[in-house]
Parts: sequence; structure tokens; C-alpha cells
Amino acid sequence: MKSIALHNLGCKVNAYEMEVMQQKFEESGYEIVPFDSKADVYLVNTCTVTNIADRKSRQMLHRAKKNNPRAVVVAVGCYVQTGGARAQQDDCVDLAVGNNRKKDIVEIVEAYLAKRQAERETGEKQAAPATDTDVVPLSESCAYEEMRLFQTAEHTRAYIKIQDGCNQFCSYCIIPYARGRVRSRRPEDALAEMEGLAKKGYREMVITGIHLSSYGRDFSAGSGQAFDAEPLLRLLEKAAQVPGVERIRLGSLEPRIVTEEFVRRLAAIPQLCPHFHLSLQSGCDETLRRMNRHYTAGEYYEKVEILRRCFDNPAITTDIIVGFPGETEEEFAVTRAFVEKVRFFETHIFQYSRRKGTLADRMPHQVPGRIRQERSAALLALDAVQSHRFREAYIGRSVRLLVEEKKRIGGAEYWVGHAENYIRCAVPAEFPAKENRIVPGTGAGLLTEEILLLEPDGSAR
Repeated sequence: MKSIALHNLGCKVNAYEMEVMQQKFEESGYEIVPFDSKADVYLVNTCTVTNIADRKSRQMLHRAKKNNPRAVVVAVGCYVQTGGARAQQDDCVDLAVGNNRKKDIVEIVEAYLAKRQAERETGEKQAAPATDTDVVPLSESCAYEEMRLFQTAEHTRAYIKIQDGCNQFCSYCIIPYARGRVRSRRPEDALAEMEGLAKKGYREMVITGIHLSSYGRDFSAGSGQAFDAEPLLRLLEKAAQVPGVERIRLGSLEPRIVTEEFVRRLAAIPQLCPHFHLSLQSGCDETLRRMNRHYTAGEYYEKVEILRRCFDNPAITTDIIVGFPGETEEEFAVTRAFVEKVRFFETHIFQYSRRKGTLADRMPHQVPGRIRQERSAALLALDAVQSHRFREAYIGRSVRLLVEEKKRIGGAEYWVGHAENYIRCAVPAEFPAKENRIVPGTGAGLLTEEILLLEPDGSAR
């Protein structure tokens, strides 16, 4: 039996694809072993969203070769897709496989292993087959790469990938080049995957994609609107009818998809979690313009208000980049004030990282690292205050905890998991709950800065 060690870098879409690849290797008789152990094959699912991600990808590939110099090291994914010769001809990489080829990963690896075995038997170096570098250009004509997940490492929730690619071309982002143009999964395939996972007991489905709000725009000419929400809404409404699906959680949304009609229909789906990640990036209109984001801070705020009118205190989370080229102290102050105004549940803060191949990399007035660090620290401090206030607001309110694990906190054991709004919650371990059960309760106080203690109402299912 051949052994393989796998390591994933990057986003939830990468994580989903890695689980499918692992599943395929297991089905083909490979033994899955820890990455730091000795294996016959090492596979790194790479990321390229920043220069730091590129560096981490290279580090993991070199670590693999160091673990076993005789092993086959496979680099897969975004870094391979955009890195050109540097990624595809690295001395520690034996096989480079781009995006949209992950569904065939076992066949590609097996072909390489057969080639290498033939070389050993003949003692002669053969001409390298195409699978040594299997990177397909992601043109507009590329089809969605259908993959099917039958199980997941998590025990309560499953990530469902329904879309790939992005057409937005934000000035700081390499993803349209790494993932190609928008490609959508057929709804019947996504629903079939949900049905299979629900039958295995997964209660929560997390709908994800590279640019989720563009789902379905490649199915037809569309309505002429910036975003046609109808394909996504129809899929969510059908997902709610799948037996066993008790929660549906959305991945990151483009603010422009949020309309009164869109949110009204979301609110009519009982399983839809009131947790919305609306990517912001900056609260300053001038910075947003340089980023090539197609909305203003005022328009963004209107979308948040729509969500708050239709849902009872929904959790609004976001991403912000600090130190974008040309960001002045005044522009940063505008962003900080906007974050205070919106009152986010959580803000994911990133210091701008130059990425070769993007327009922003060539922009003047790059912000020094020291200033980026100071601005990041300021927003992190604000985020801590806002997150604490949001959690505190649920003391005395009813929530439903989906139990994920038993955990020792402060010397005592608790059942820990997440509420619908993604607040982390806990109930004492003596309560008769267990993993993958929903426990209704009332917020009794904050057990830690990040965990809401619940007083269970006596029932769990």
C-alpha cells in the first residue's frame, strides 16, 4: 500500500477540494499519513493570494522533500497556476498540477509513478510525459470542475462548493488569474451532494465559492443586472427542502447582491443562519476606487441596514485591508470611523501585501510596513471591543448551540459549538448533550472573551 501525506493552504474552497482529493486517494487504496512523517507521496494544495502565501507554499513543498528525498512531491492549485516556471520547475517539486485538474489527481499521480517506475526498470531517463506539469489555462471556456464530497473531517457541518472563479479584477487580487472566470456548479449536483451528506448526519451546510455572489451568471445571458441573485436563491430554497439539513450558512457575499428582494427571500428560509460575511476592504470611497471595488461606503452601509431590517440582530462580519497603496492617515481615519458606525461582529484585518501581477503592485505611494502594522493594531483593538459587545448582547437571549466538541475550560468540561449567528457557545458537560446535537438555551454570561455560556432549556435533539 502506498502512503500519501497531504497539506492544505488557503481558503475554504481549497479545504473542500483537499477533502475531495483525500477521499479519492483513500478510495484508490492509499494510506493517509501525517505530513511530518515519511510518505511515498506528498501533496501540497497551494495558495497564492499574497506573496506570503506563495512563500508558505514553497516552504511546505521543501519540507516535504526534506521529510523523504525519495518521495514524489506534488504541488497542486493556485500557486502552480500563477507561478509559472518558478512554481512548475522547483527542484523539490516532481509533479505540478493546476486548478481544474484536481478531480483527476489520482490518475495524474499514478501516471507519474508509472513513468518513474519505468525509468528505474530501464535505467534510462524517459521523456517526461505531460503529467509532469499538468496546468490547463483557465480560459473563459473552461467548465466547472465537478467534484463530489461524501464525508468530511468535521462532524457537524459540511462545506459545499458551488462556484469557482472570479470576474471582478480588484486591483490587489491575483485570484482571477489563479482561478479563472466564473464557473458555476449545476444545482442538481450540489443538491445531490447535500442529500448524501445530510444522510450521514451533517446538520449544517456551508455554501461556499470563490465569488459566491456570481453563482449562475454563466448559466445564461442573465438579467443585465450587476448580479442576478435568482440562481443562488433558487438553490438555497431547494437546499432547505433536503431532509436533514437544519442549517444553511452562506460564505462571503458581494455587497451589491444584497437587495430588499434578495434578503426578504433569504429571511423566508427557516434554516438560513443570520450570519453574513460582506467583504468591505475599506470604508473610504477613495481607497475603494483605487481597489476597483464597485460600491461606495454609503452603499455598503445601506446593504447592512437591509439585513438588519429583515433579520433580528444578524452577525455581520467583514474583511478590511489596511495600508493599501496611497492610503493616507485621513483615509484610514475614515475607514476606522466607518467600522465603528457599522458595528461588525467580527472584522478580519489584513495588512496590504504586494502581489506581483496585480495593478496595485505597480501603484505609487506604497505604505511602509511600520504604518501598516500600526493601522492593523488599531483596527484589531476596535474589533475586540465590537466583538465583545455583540456577544454581550446575547446574555439573556435565546440561541441554539450546535455541539461540536467537548472542551476543558478553566478546569471544567463543557460542550462547545456555534450558534446560528456563529457566536461560540458552551453548556456544562453534565448536561445530557453530545456531539452533533442542537441545544437550545439562554445566554447566561461570557465564559471567556469569545465563548457565551448558555443555560440549557432542558431539551436537546
